[in-house]
Amino acid sequence: MNFGRALEGVGIALDSIRSSKVRAFLTILGVAIGVMVVIAMASAITGINRSVAKELETLGPKTFFVQRYFEGGLTISDGSDEMSPWRKMPSLTVDEAEVIRKLPAVQFVTWREGTGGPVSYGDQRLEGVQVTGFSPNWIYTVGGTLTMGRSYTQVEEMSNAHVTVINDKTAESLFGRLDPIGKRIKIFGEPFTVVGVYVEAAGLFSGSPSPSVMIPHSTFSKVADYWPGWMMFAVTPKPEFTVAETQDQVTAALRVHRGLRPADDNNFALVSQDRLLDMFNKVTQGFFLVMLALSSVGLMVGGVGVVAIMMISVTERTREIGVRKALGATRREIMFQFLVEAATLTLVGGGVGMVLGALVAWLIRAATPLPAAIPLWSVVAAIIASTITGIFFGLYPASKASRLDPVEALRYE
Repeated sequence: MNFGRALEGVGIALDSIRSSKVRAFLTILGVAIGVMVVIAMASAITGINRSVAKELETLGPKTFFVQRYFEGGLTISDGSDEMSPWRKMPSLTVDEAEVIRKLPAVQFVTWREGTGGPVSYGDQRLEGVQVTGFSPNWIYTVGGTLTMGRSYTQVEEMSNAHVTVINDKTAESLFGRLDPIGKRIKIFGEPFTVVGVYVEAAGLFSGSPSPSVMIPHSTFSKVADYWPGWMMFAVTPKPEFTVAETQDQVTAALRVHRGLRPADDNNFALVSQDRLLDMFNKVTQGFFLVMLALSSVGLMVGGVGVVAIMMISVTERTREIGVRKALGATRREIMFQFLVEAATLTLVGGGVGMVLGALVAWLIRAATPLPAAIPLWSVVAAIIASTITGIFFGLYPASKASRLDPVEALRYE
């Protein structure tokens, strides 16, 4: 019986949409906006998380990082020592990187610092180019490909040589179709010889690459206008060692090098790719919760529309309710029918919202490097949220309809 009543309620709700287009449109629009936001945000966040995971994978699945300080998530600082715990952490140094490089478990260690600055060639000038001071073996830990020329050598690192590897975007912006190898460009006003061209590994931050240049770290520390103290190491274990074993060796070596006692906490941070992904997921989840709260406004608007349209429906169908009660319909049956009608209205809105959300996801995928994808849980959540909205806001009109006195209802004109 309930199935038949449900189909009847769905049919009446669809008739109500056709007969009260403006009221129904407002109800559907509110729910659709709320659902669209959920679907679009879920697809964008899924794409971001997949891209970050893929980008980290280009570094090698076992590569981990050594940093001066790492907490993860969003942090707030007022400039005081209490709110700036990194001030108690000594900066990492090249000497410490060399200590790590000699460990039995370490295959590669790369150190880097970076900033932005001007790069020019003749009359062509680029502002805000990413300038990174890398150790010579950077190519082994950051992924990507050298398409022309070579990287700089250990000898050039030790001699503070003015040589640079530029990415393909910089080459295109400065040289067009000219061969950049051997050309002299200026970085921070200093002349550098281009020895190689580099194409970044595909990922979230390289779908539309911005100009960047790599120079020997020793040279960077002398010519760059940068904020010192935030050097970072990327460490790749040898194949026969696990990440945990290598991290243990790195931790022990740095503690000894820094003279820490057994009871002292580490004054440096080791960050695995899993930890970075967890941190990133927490950040995106925070944004998603904010957007979820905003989308609830749309559902509330739709809910108010449900109350309005269902109250009008109850008034218009008072005699019908009286007839049904006179023929033996129970309060429960009346209430069930009106709740089905309310849920149908919001489900139609949810369906429209899912279509719009899928369209937004497609636009994100087409216009950006993000592989936006709609996760199944967001579709289920949208259906459940739409249904609950209809049922919750339809309770009062349904209850009012079920409590009508059949005699008074039959007299209603």
